Amino acid sequence: MDMNLRSSLTQVLLIEDSSQVGHARRTVLQLADTLGLSEVDGGRAALVTTELASNLLKHATRGELHLRTFSSPALFGIEVVAVDRGPGFDVHHCLQDGVSTGGTQGIGLGAVSRQADVFDVHSDARGSVVLARFFPREQSIKDVRFGVSQHSLHDDPACGDVWSLAIRDGWISALVIDGLGHGADAEHAAREGEKAFARQPFTSPAFTLEEMHRAMRGTRGGAVAVAQFDGVNDSLRFVGIGNIGATLIGAEKPRGLASHPGIVGLQFRKAQAFDFPEVGGQLLIMYSDGLQSRWDLREYPGLEYRHPAVIAAVLHRDYCRGRDDMTVLVIVLENPHA
Repeated sequence: MDMNLRSSLTQVLLIEDSSQVGHARRTVLQLADTLGLSEVDGGRAALVTTELASNLLKHATRGELHLRTFSSPALFGIEVVAVDRGPGFDVHHCLQDGVSTGGTQGIGLGAVSRQADVFDVHSDARGSVVLARFFPREQSIKDVRFGVSQHSLHDDPACGDVWSLAIRDGWISALVIDGLGHGADAEHAAREGEKAFARQPFTSPAFTLEEMHRAMRGTRGGAVAVAQFDGVNDSLRFVGIGNIGATLIGAEKPRGLASHPGIVGLQFRKAQAFDFPEVGGQLLIMYSDGLQSRWDLREYPGLEYRHPAVIAAVLHRDYCRGRDDMTVLVIVLENPHA
């Protein structure tokens, strides 16, 4: 597997009246057409989108659909995530054939799970998150175990947060940048750093950070974190400057990954990379300071075992500060070739 995924904002569709269900369906069909998906694959995505949007109204009275496209040659498709703050539901019961969460003649979550190439759900008293991903049936790679939720302040088309993910030969390299402030100047700073990362994502993280520092000179600068997982030797190397948060979640107590003070592109002392052995199967969660740091997945029984895209959506729903750009990137640390 050789893959490079670049930063893009999560497209949010508010669902609070029936007219928005049809709009959501048309939006997904348009995304499928733009990507060049077949009529059958686009139809599957549109059918599931209609069901999920309808269920938001029936089950929670209002909610959101979060849309994302993947356009890497190795990973090509559409992600639809339904997010609400409703009363929750019995997942096992609703996945049975013939059961629609609103008690109507909808196709039901059981059928949704069969239409989607990737399906997962988390529901509790805080609300529900349902994930569906759609890929061309002929695509050999059917999923990558990562999820991301990225939102700009006040829905500004410019976002000072940037993320990137590269996968190659058993390695995973992940980047999160938070350009100083927000808006176009913050985005420019972050994109300059992203370009430097993309040129050499698998060199030493400390060296990559120095390259980004040079690339971001003359911009506002920003906070940067790079995490590099070696799937063959089962180890993680992490380096960070500024207030990008990062946490490893495994069988024991969650471990915070320390960053150094400073601003990449302006000034910081030479950064030290930290090594973490035997991390295979653990979750790596990286996030900008638009997300509150007081979250704890242990307060959500079972959530750490759900798909990373579900985890990212739950964290955004419950811990977004609402006064800055926000990015949360969730990755399962596993050898892509295993």
